[in-house]
Formats: sequence, C-alpha cells, structure tokens
Amino acid sequence: MLNKDIFSRLLQQRQFKSVRSILDVMNAVDIASLLSELDGKELALVFRLIPKAKAAEVFANLNSAMQSYLVEMFSEKELRELLDDLYMDDTVDILEELPANLVTRILAAISPENRNVINKLLNYPEDSAGSIMTTEYVDLKPGWTAAQSMEHIKKTGIHKETIYTCYVTNQRKLVGIVSAKDLMTADDGALIQDLMETEIISVTTHTDQENVTHIFRKYDFIALPVLDADGLLVGIVTFDDVMDVLVAEATEDITKMAAVAPSEKTYFETSAFAHAKRRIPWLLLLMFSSIITGTIITDYENAFAAIPLLVSFIPMLMDTGGNCGSQSATLVIRGLALEEIRFRDFFRVIWKEFKISLIVGIILAAANGVRIFLMYQDVALALVIAFSLVSTVIISKLIGCILPLLAKRVGLDPAIMASPLITTLVDTCSIIIYFNFATKIFAL
Repeated sequence: MLNKDIFSRLLQQRQFKSVRSILDVMNAVDIASLLSELDGKELALVFRLIPKAKAAEVFANLNSAMQSYLVEMFSEKELRELLDDLYMDDTVDILEELPANLVTRILAAISPENRNVINKLLNYPEDSAGSIMTTEYVDLKPGWTAAQSMEHIKKTGIHKETIYTCYVTNQRKLVGIVSAKDLMTADDGALIQDLMETEIISVTTHTDQENVTHIFRKYDFIALPVLDADGLLVGIVTFDDVMDVLVAEATEDITKMAAVAPSEKTYFETSAFAHAKRRIPWLLLLMFSSIITGTIITDYENAFAAIPLLVSFIPMLMDTGGNCGSQSATLVIRGLALEEIRFRDFFRVIWKEFKISLIVGIILAAANGVRIFLMYQDVALALVIAFSLVSTVIISKLIGCILPLLAKRVGLDPAIMASPLITTLVDTCSIIIYFNFATKIFAL
C-alpha cells in the first residue's frame, strides 16, 4: 500500500522519475483516489506523469470537478490524445457532467466521426440502455474462419471496450454471439456461423437501465447487445457500466427512503445549502402531517385526566408501530427492486405480512402485558396495552407492505413509501387504536 506522505515528499522534492515509477505500477482506480487528495497545481503535474496507457482510465475515474480543472489545463494536443484513448461511453458520461464551455472545447477536439457518435448517444433518453452503452465492440462476419476472426481482433481489439464477447453481424443485423474462448479453442478453419450462439438476449436503446441491471444479474453477462428500433446492433452495455448504474440506483433508493431528494453529487461536493434544500420539503410535509396525531391526542384529554399513566405508553406504541412498518416496507421495497415481488403478488404479500404481524404482535403484547401487570398490578391497563400492540403491529405491517406495492403500480418509485412516511401514518393509526381500546376497557 502506497504511503501518501512518501509520495507527497517525492513530489515536493521534484523527484519526478520516482513518482512516475510509482504511478507505473499502481492501479488506475488507486491513482484516481490518490489524485483526489492533491491541490490543483499538483493534480495537473502528477496527471502528466501518469503513463499514457493509464491516463484515460484514470481520467474516467476522477470526479467531475477534477475533470473540469484538467480539461481547462490541457493543451489542445493533450486533450486530443486523452480523448482518443477514452472509450466512447466514458466520454459521454464526462460530457454530461462538464460545464457547457468545456463540452464545446472537448467536442472541438474530437474527430467529426466520433462527434457524430457522441451526439447520437447524448440524445438517448436519460437512464436508458442507449445512454450507458458503448459503440466500441468487436463485430465478426458469419463466413469468417476462426483464424480470420482472431486476426481481426488483434488488429482492432485494442480500441474496443471488451473482446471477451464478439458479435456476429450481417449488414449490421445481429445474427449470433461467439466468445473469445470459443475462438481460441476452435480449429483455425472453423467457420464463425458454426461456432456462434443464435439464442441471443438483447435490449433496445430505450430499455430502462434498471431493467438492464436485472438481465445482467439474472444471466451473469459480461456484456449485453443493444439494438435500435430496426433491430440493428448499435452498441453494447458492459458490466462496469452496470455496476455504476447499480450504485446510482441503490443510492437513489436509500436517499428516498430517508426522505431526502436524490443528488448526483457526492456528500462533500454538495453544499450545506443544497443538502438542506433537498431535505426540507419532506421534513415540512412530515412535520405538518403530525398535526393530525396531535389533534387526535387533544380529543382524548379526558382520558388523560382520568388515567394520567396512559400518556407514558404513547411513545412505546408509536415507536413499535413505526419500526414494524419500516421492517415490512424495507423488505417489500427490496423485493420489488430485485423483482422477487410483483404487483400480482399483492394479496400473497398481505397474507404473509398478516401472519408475521400476528406472531410478532402476540409475542410483544404478551411480554408487555406481563411487564405492566407486574409493575402496576393493573389487569385492565395490561389488556389495553396488549390489545393495542397486537392491533398496531398488524396495521403497521399491512401499511408497510401495501404502500410500496401501490406506488409501484401507479409508476412511482416504491422507495418514497419508506420509513418517514410510513412512521407518520402508523403514528396516527396507533394513537386511534390505543385510545379506542382505553376508552372501551376503562369505560371513559
């Protein structure tokens, strides 16, 4: 593991030969992480010391602020050389993040042919397969031999994002797939049409990127072909891009489950004002919705006056209900994300959660009922808490499973029906249940 203090000292002492030798053996991702800790002047200096073969990959792994700075610092020649080594999908990702003036400069440095490809990729809908695909893939012809194909890969493979899966096309129509392993183990004279697989799983340019990730997870693909509306091969999605999508989708779900508007920037890149702006709307909504709970509690002031002890159990009931609802919601949301649960399973999920809630509710009620009877020697109070707990757990778990399913049905992200919203609804229900049992059993 590189000692960053040693690296900084070598840099300060201008021992560039030693710095270059360190960078030569480091992984591109680790170099990007190292650069993130340097200031602007050092960043430009160290980047120019990175071996040319790694520079493009390092640049692709930097954050947008660092990429913007380097683009401003690069000469036209340096920029052109860097862009020539970048894969097309990485170039598109970078262009989507950079300011307009830098985008113009980058497009000016790219060849007209590549500029046309990039413009086409940029026009695909956001979060679609077309927006994350690369146009750099190995294509073979059905009539080629294995030897001809290997020669073709040797000549063009260095510019392709992956050579492990090759695509057999006939006038751009995808007719088969052949792996590099099959090519290397086949006789030189074997024809591609005899080696290729014709059962092809593909997506279109407008397929949602989340559906693409499900296909990768299901079939363990390295790459997936992308077809246009005419069924012609226009690109491939590779597993590294799918990993980025998975991270982005998971981050979006987590932020929504915490009642925070998603952000494409990292935690430290986002200003305090921007953080607050994304959190306030939900907090305001949830805060004002709690007025309902307060109104209900006010309506039962007579019950408080008669038995003040009732107030002390409100937090326990509300917290238990919120926790139970959050458990169900989290599992259902995750099940929907992994496609383990679908809307057609609506009543199966409700029945399962109902059985779970009965078991959980009875155990929690029994434990609290015994505790309350031993502490207060009051059977009526123990029954109120026990009945309230069972009912609250059942209601909260049903709310927790139903809301995400309904959100999915109407086209909303199920993650928005997570802990904060469910807790607010369950709080209201638990209070109504609690005081109804209290007024009935104590005849208040």
